[in-house]
Amino acid sequence: MKEENIQNKKWNLILNIIWDWVKTIIIALAITFFVKAFIIDATRVAGKSMLNTLHDGDILMLNKIGKHFRDYKRGEIVILHAPDYPNRLYVKRVIGTPGDLIELKDGAVYVNGEKLEEKYVSVDETLAKTDQTSWVLGDKEYLVFGDNRANSNDSRDFGKIYKEEIVGHAFLRVYPFADAGLIDNNPYAN
Repeated sequence: MKEENIQNKKWNLILNIIWDWVKTIIIALAITFFVKAFIIDATRVAGKSMLNTLHDGDILMLNKIGKHFRDYKRGEIVILHAPDYPNRLYVKRVIGTPGDLIELKDGAVYVNGEKLEEKYVSVDETLAKTDQTSWVLGDKEYLVFGDNRANSNDSRDFGKIYKEEIVGHAFLRVYPFADAGLIDNNPYAN
């Protein structure tokens, strides 16, 4: 009987250890899922629409929780649900924010009548892609363009986007390691 008791205690000890590991793994997975879904996530840039700022294959960290506490600012690089392709994400720069009048004139972008100085674009001109050359943005509406204006599917194609379509803003490039660092989300220094 004593020997059977000892065996049962050993077996219970092993089961308790296994159960502790299983609980720890489940809790770790739940925390990871929560953080990835609602707070911070990683995404990979696919394509050339953000050249020369971002390159195909760059891996970015994005802040998903900030949108619940503040609005996006002009110049921030955001990741959004593609309005024209289901299950696809786009990486673009915020050009227009709620209340803005955005106009394309003489190959330049004008925000509320003032020419926007865009040192990050890879081409000399920002041309319209449809008949629409101006947008008045309402509450929670944004205009987003790629930095590579000659090769970007952006608001010039699909129009305004809503805040709810934005997943988050990119704040850190983690790969390639040689280019790792904070992303400049205030290129206008204002």
